[in-house]
Amino acid sequence: MTHTVEKIGGTCMSRAPELVDALFLHDKDAVYNRIFVVSAFGGITNKLLEHKKTGSPGIYARFANDDSGAGWVEALRDTADAMCATHADILTHDGDRERADAFVRDRMEGARACMLDLQRLGSYGHFRIDQQMMTLRELLSGMGEAHSAFVTTLMLQRHGVNARFVDLSGWRDEENPSLKDRLTQAMAGIDLSAELPIVTGYAQCSEGLMREYDRGYSEVVFAHLAALTSAQEAIIHKEFHLSSADPKIVGVEAVRKIGRTSYDVADQLSNLGMEAIHPNAARVLRRADVPLRVKHAFEPHDPGTLIGPEGGAPNRVEMITGLPVQAFEVHEPDMVGVKGYDATILEALTRHNLWIVSKQSNANTITHYIDGSLKALRRAEQEVLKAYPNAEISTRALAMVAVIGSDLSDVAVLGRGLQALDDAGLRPLAAQQGLRRVEVQFIVPRDAMEDAVKALHDALVTDAESKKPATKLKAA
Repeated sequence: MTHTVEKIGGTCMSRAPELVDALFLHDKDAVYNRIFVVSAFGGITNKLLEHKKTGSPGIYARFANDDSGAGWVEALRDTADAMCATHADILTHDGDRERADAFVRDRMEGARACMLDLQRLGSYGHFRIDQQMMTLRELLSGMGEAHSAFVTTLMLQRHGVNARFVDLSGWRDEENPSLKDRLTQAMAGIDLSAELPIVTGYAQCSEGLMREYDRGYSEVVFAHLAALTSAQEAIIHKEFHLSSADPKIVGVEAVRKIGRTSYDVADQLSNLGMEAIHPNAARVLRRADVPLRVKHAFEPHDPGTLIGPEGGAPNRVEMITGLPVQAFEVHEPDMVGVKGYDATILEALTRHNLWIVSKQSNANTITHYIDGSLKALRRAEQEVLKAYPNAEISTRALAMVAVIGSDLSDVAVLGRGLQALDDAGLRPLAAQQGLRRVEVQFIVPRDAMEDAVKALHDALVTDAESKKPATKLKAA
């Protein structure tokens, strides 16, 4: 096949008018033979569900926690206003704005009717609406992607593009197909050589995407669509390059575009909260032998970074990143030689939905480095103490700084990294390197994370790159 499947994230979608020339029409001879999967406009999913970072409640969270109904009804109205304000800034023709307004009204009224019906059912003791809450969460979430896809289609049609709105959200659909069937049915009859499909990043299906992937569903849909259609390449458009570090920490002039790397590296980044792509989506593409490219949406002529089986150049540090973590340390002198401690701790952490970034252990101590709330961690601690009342459990706010590359076999990252931190006056609390040689982790005090990233980047990237020609990144 000669087509590509391309995904646009929410932040880029909010700059949709700029994307017309930068992404959709930058090459007049290559407008078609592409499929675009779009996320909701920036901030809309937060209003539909809850704020991803702060936890501030949106429509869903207010409905789940507010029996009176006043809170979620007001949130629904505010979200509809926000959606209409968003597309009013994007669409230039009054007729297009009116169609988009009507689209939002239809979806919001439909959602409101469903939620009122659920509320009525909940007033009867025979019905438990909590069993339908995940379905409601999926319905609300899918409205964001449906809105952005519809608006983008109108915008492109106004620019003379034969764009086609492809709605996977299952709106008013009585069927409940599998994801594969949903995608197959949606793409049937589309002529990629003459049409530009704008596809919703959410797909209603029997698997229940939010239950499995929560907000990572759009990348999973994108990956399955690329695999199903045997795409030549899968492309993710972001508002920045996939680079060697955060430019805000090390400086724009210091960072380097990665250029080429492996799915193994993408998995390490995902584990540290810097998703180049959702790990499940990466698995789908890897199995289908579809290469992934991460590009800067507003620099269309730059090839970006290719992620594939070939990986990056050996003996090169590709990225250095940091993540605030909680060190959950269980010390029990009676642990040595006894099985079961590790499994018990793991079950408690899993039960409270705590993300395990890494772990270390010795004869009588097991330490997990956790990304999650302190409240959930305290609950897990109580469970472990019930099983092992003599254990000493401590929790500390620390940071993990990771040095990542496709093949670090001969880079001596551990030794050079420790020296770089010492030269910067930083003392790591722990460090570890796996046998696979794709990542080295340094544990440092929380307030030293950014200084550690900069020190390691200076020593392992900047100094290394200064010995050979390198292309600096443009400011995003």
